Amino acid sequence: MPDVFINYRTHDGEKTATTIERELSHRFGSERIFRASKSIRPGEPFPQALINGVRRSGVLLAVMGPDWAGSPRLHDEQDWVRREIEEAYACAIPVVPLLDGRRTERLRAADLPAALAWLADCQSLRFDHQNASADLRTIGDALADLVPALREAGERTARTPEPGTVHNGVGEVNGAATQSRDITGDVGTVIKGAQGPVHTGRGDIHQHTPTITGDGAAYVAGNNHGGISHTFGGPRRREGDER
Repeated sequence: MPDVFINYRTHDGEKTATTIERELSHRFGSERIFRASKSIRPGEPFPQALINGVRRSGVLLAVMGPDWAGSPRLHDEQDWVRREIEEAYACAIPVVPLLDGRRTERLRAADLPAALAWLADCQSLRFDHQNASADLRTIGDALADLVPALREAGERTARTPEPGTVHNGVGEVNGAATQSRDITGDVGTVIKGAQGPVHTGRGDIHQHTPTITGDGAAYVAGNNHGGISHTFGGPRRREGDER
């Protein structure tokens, strides 16, 4: 059972209707959003499907492009855009005009058929492609306020991760941190700017680096067989002999 019925006219708001339907479906669930070309199954009689879709919905969102009010088809009582809106009105289902783009002006009763003059008094929303993210969020919030079931559905969808998604969290990090899902190849340790020995494998590492000064010295780490000797020619120089 749909909660939102998206009403639109082909070639006048059709792309916006598709964009909004996808966003609302992602937020609330596809089965809760009715858009004719998506929701009517092949072979299903569309007149009854449209009427049933309107009657079962909690709100009708009427997408209106710049030429919507001036279309001669709107004055035809058999026009489906008009019939869907009138059906919602007859069933006391809220109708929300959605103005598509900046150029679309608010409705004026004088521009509408007498049977639709009440639409001019309905509070409208606006969708601007240049402000799409914020406008889609506003539209979703407004519909959730009108239909409580939508708000509950949105909260459930937010708590349920989509298959294959990964949620990572990183606390306080000093240095680089990388989060990933699918990894192909080796994963290891990258060390930059190291000065001195670095050990990244198994086992212990012992590093002894004594400080030695003077004319000669020997330092042995490990076993020595055979001894060590030094021979120095000439007297030891005193500090300050060289200028």
